[in-house]
Amino acid sequence: MQNRPRRESPVAALKKALDHEFQDLELLRVALTHASALDPSETVSGSYQRLEFLGDRVLGLAIATMLHEHYPKADEGELARRFNHMVKRETCAEIAQELGIGDAMRIGQAEAQTGGRKKTALLADICESIIAAIYLDGGFPAAERFIKRLWEPRMLSWSGPLRDAKTTLQEWAQSKSLPTPRYEVMDRSGPDHAPSFTVAVIVQGLKKGEGSGGSKRIAEQSAAETVLRREGVWKE
Repeated sequence: MQNRPRRESPVAALKKALDHEFQDLELLRVALTHASALDPSETVSGSYQRLEFLGDRVLGLAIATMLHEHYPKADEGELARRFNHMVKRETCAEIAQELGIGDAMRIGQAEAQTGGRKKTALLADICESIIAAIYLDGGFPAAERFIKRLWEPRMLSWSGPLRDAKTTLQEWAQSKSLPTPRYEVMDRSGPDHAPSFTVAVIVQGLKKGEGSGGSKRIAEQSAAETVLRREGVWKE
């Protein structure tokens, strides 16, 4: 009977997909580790959280640099709109899924049973922690190459609305003789270094729209976008 070829492990497959030869594989191990997978003797520093904090900043710098190079005539508002789309949770989670990060995560049984490997927030966070691992292992050029390979095609093909969502919503409300939209913080969660805000926007006569993000400003923009898309002002 012939031996069946051994299936490649999720981590081995991920290493190939990342296309970065790690000098320190411990960085990748930590980047993939959720706190639920830590032994009682280990501290939270053994999980992805600190790396995610760093990776978020590395991603931001790389994306801002690419936008500056590709769109020399764009004003600050357009650049900000493109930037927010590129670094938002959903984009990072989509890339994480393409790379197979979910299968390679180190997570506890309880977290796995609640769908942790497919959670958008967790996929996005660990995607950013991997960016930090590549940055610490190979420097900014290595991280920038990785980001450029995966984010640049999305950047160049994106055709979404370029106007600021809050400004657009306010102008639309005025055109309908409605009062200026009002924003309220509904919830704040997460650690101080990586908070998550949920904000509601209230427009008289309309169902309120909600949005979330790592800052009140981003959450407000997301809430405004929810209303704009629901009312058909913005389309995909």
